[in-house]
Amino acid sequence: MRNANQTITAVTVNKLTRTFGDFTAVDHIDLTVAKGEIFGFLGPNGAGKSTTIRMLCGLLLPTSGTGTVGGYDVITQSEKIKQNIGYMSQKFSLYDDLTVEENINFFSGIYSVPQETKERRKEWALEMSGLGDKRSVLTRTLPGGFKQRLALGCAILHEPPVLFLDEPTSGVDPISRRNFWNLIHEMAAAGTTVFVTTHYMDEADYCDRLALIYRGGIIAKGTPNELRSDFMTRDVLEIEVEPLVEAMEALDQKGIETAIFGSVLHATVENAKNAIPLIWKILEESHLTASRIDKIVPSLEDVFVILIENQAPNNK
Repeated sequence: MRNANQTITAVTVNKLTRTFGDFTAVDHIDLTVAKGEIFGFLGPNGAGKSTTIRMLCGLLLPTSGTGTVGGYDVITQSEKIKQNIGYMSQKFSLYDDLTVEENINFFSGIYSVPQETKERRKEWALEMSGLGDKRSVLTRTLPGGFKQRLALGCAILHEPPVLFLDEPTSGVDPISRRNFWNLIHEMAAAGTTVFVTTHYMDEADYCDRLALIYRGGIIAKGTPNELRSDFMTRDVLEIEVEPLVEAMEALDQKGIETAIFGSVLHATVENAKNAIPLIWKILEESHLTASRIDKIVPSLEDVFVILIENQAPNNK
């Protein structure tokens, strides 16, 4: 977190709730986000991330609870909020039949960018997106990574103090995702508050602080390291073995919780020292040979899996 801005609050949420009939999409959540902070809102699809974003952007009224964004009330000052934030969704919100420059001009008008700064902001957006030599190209012909950067540029043409990014890297290749996060860090360093939702757990470490949401409720908050130290009370083992699915089934039958992480298995155990020889034995008896079994630092996905498992008995 950027210490200079810790005392300035950009977003506050208290008991914020949104229901749709009998369904509770967001359930009494509390949040505080500091100026210049990159705040990650993580959870699986359907957990309530986008509904929360819509309320904070002034697009959807809460059923109950309170909140402010940039000092403006989410219930009574939604129009003020819309004027003072940037918003980018996973669909990029660009017009494919317009050129790059025409999209920038269009969003300059939408965001009421002052005439005297329009040209400067346009050139900034073109440079930031790497599209200075493609201003006359139709947007639909751009690769996903360039569309994403252009959409970000369009969302912040008016230099908003708070930026909401709703699943902004969905469907984008890993290199473009990393480049995009570099841009986010540059903006935060300059004082922009960035509130980003994602279901990519590997992106969590790019954030200053996180909130994990599951079935509408926040189940954990803190820095990435705090979440690992406070909520991961068990050891995680990484198992390199083939075939993965057969190994997972063999271990699960013996009560050892496993999950596939890329080309390896992660096993969550009470004690790594005791579990490692037991796992070797189970795999050997199942005629499966592991290349290695190592205790590792848990990923945030490991933490999230454990938190969800802990929530299960309490969920209806």
